[in-house]
Amino acid sequence: MPRALQAVNVSFGLVTIPVKLFGATEAKAGIHFNFLHQCGSRVRQVYRCVAEDKEVPRDELIKGFEVSKDQFVTFTKEELDTLDEQSSGMIEITEFVPAETIDPVYYEKTYYLGPDKGGAKPYRLLAEAMRRAGRSAIGRWAARGKQYLVTLRVVEQGLVMQTLLYADEVRPIADIEVPEAKVADKELALAAQLIDSITGERFDPTQYKDEVKERIEAQIQKKVDGQQITAPEAPVAPGGAQVIDIMEALRASLRSGPAAPRRAPAKPATKATPARERAAAAQDEDTDRALSADDKRAAKKAPARKKARKAA
Repeated sequence: MPRALQAVNVSFGLVTIPVKLFGATEAKAGIHFNFLHQCGSRVRQVYRCVAEDKEVPRDELIKGFEVSKDQFVTFTKEELDTLDEQSSGMIEITEFVPAETIDPVYYEKTYYLGPDKGGAKPYRLLAEAMRRAGRSAIGRWAARGKQYLVTLRVVEQGLVMQTLLYADEVRPIADIEVPEAKVADKELALAAQLIDSITGERFDPTQYKDEVKERIEAQIQKKVDGQQITAPEAPVAPGGAQVIDIMEALRASLRSGPAAPRRAPAKPATKATPARERAAAAQDEDTDRALSADDKRAAKKAPARKKARKAA
């Protein structure tokens, strides 16, 4: 069983639920390269005073807030301590909202909540009530000198808490310019068929792996073993050229079949049922009919274009 990060209380009206906080994610050690001198020795970072042009030891460092260009107001350690939010050990629920109204762009870090001693019944009560209501809780949590905006949501096994970004920390998508573009119905139909051809029943994260990390680790091991490493070939777009005509790109994608996503080794495929075989066959027939109709229309337009060019 993982070790709890800390014990806190969830305040739900007049009900207090003792819970334990567990980390939901486990950061894997990344690949880090160290700065070295050309001789192979490590180097160290030093602080230098700009005004006096000399190295500054750590015990002479203080903190300041820049109020204007190169103008600072400084703070002592005691003053900084008074600015920190005092941890109350309480997650205060302020409201309940429909879960689907929380945009995932606000999600930051995820924690699991487990009942602490004496909290099993109120924990189950809150989780089941939220499940039946289809609601997620919004609340505040003071910890580590900061006040966090959090949401509590129900999962199959219990409650999950996610810290949220504040409104002023999220840029609106309206800031991104998206020019108007007319999309034809036949383009939508072909795009929908392409989406259907690579649609899975659900997202399975175990089917994916960090191939870039594995490649770099393999190259590092080659260097450790005294071997030479070479740069991988640059990826080439399918067909070796950019297809500008979106209809032609969709037709080509459907004819050649979708490119398989890069995944971890998949489990042995189960034998297709007659119902699935009939559904797949029907989809193939729909694709063939759509492609055939588009090809016929393109063939009819071709002579007219040739005549127009000759007349010109």
